Amino acid sequence: MALPVYASPLERLWRWVFRILCGAVLLFLIAPIIVVIPLSFNAEPYFTFTSKMLHFDPAGYSLQWYDKLLTFGMQAPGHERNWAWWSDVWQNAKWINAAKNSVIIGFFATLVATGLGTLAALGLSRPEMPYRRAIMAMLISPMIVPIIITATGLFFFYSDPGLPYPYLSFSPFGLHFGYFSLHDAFGFRLAGTYLGVILAHATLGIPFVIITVTATLIGFDHSLTRAAANLGASPTTTFFKVIMPLILPGVISGGLFAFVTSFDEVVVVLFIGAPDQQTIPRQMWNGIREQISPAILAVATILVVISIAMLATLELLRRRGERLRGMSPQ
Repeated sequence: MALPVYASPLERLWRWVFRILCGAVLLFLIAPIIVVIPLSFNAEPYFTFTSKMLHFDPAGYSLQWYDKLLTFGMQAPGHERNWAWWSDVWQNAKWINAAKNSVIIGFFATLVATGLGTLAALGLSRPEMPYRRAIMAMLISPMIVPIIITATGLFFFYSDPGLPYPYLSFSPFGLHFGYFSLHDAFGFRLAGTYLGVILAHATLGIPFVIITVTATLIGFDHSLTRAAANLGASPTTTFFKVIMPLILPGVISGGLFAFVTSFDEVVVVLFIGAPDQQTIPRQMWNGIREQISPAILAVATILVVISIAMLATLELLRRRGERLRGMSPQ
């Protein structure tokens, strides 16, 4: 936005200083991400720019590390690239299997986190909800507590290492206090299972859904729900026909945040996941520990592209939400 004609020289100077500061902050945040992209095309197995790359010599650039994502772990990587070769990629390539695990775990974790987070946000948005601040603080605590503490607690809770958990029960004879074991209650341990990893990732994603949906509900016009009730609509019809279409951008945004949280998470997978439950971040972690390969930079570049696509989707949803509320021109 242009400065008004009556702006003082000090205001004009501050305008340029503010632009320089914003550019410096943007460069500080974006530069570590941008530098990864050209390094992923390095023809040499190094994490630095070679002289050929600096001189823009085509011989210094290669797609071999992207090809390595397909061939690493295959039984016959050198065979002709026909249907059998692609079948080998799908079944045996370690990076492809890690991507499949990340998508499957992220998808179901997002479903759980979005459903539970939306219900929690709807309840917390009600003015008659008691102890709203305390409940909100507890629900978003996985976002605040250091991830290593959350991962440790989930590991002990899911692995059931012989520790009893207290419970209270009611009966006609009064209140009873006792202990139960997760293994006794469910018949199996969640640690080392896909279900355990999905629930752990959902635990980390629920706070993002609650925050985004709650922010959407702040500007919600509750007179619409009262009008629907006056017209004879049931609570279920009111929710799906009135509330859900208006808060859908916030729900989808929260779901995308939950998916990204699950897709990028590595600490909880190290604690909860079994050795065969390799996700992309865990595979990258193993690659850094065992053998540093620029293939990790290729994976990072692909993840950056996916993140940019998701951010663009969030921006489109935000604009759609503003149009639905009449906060921006159609």
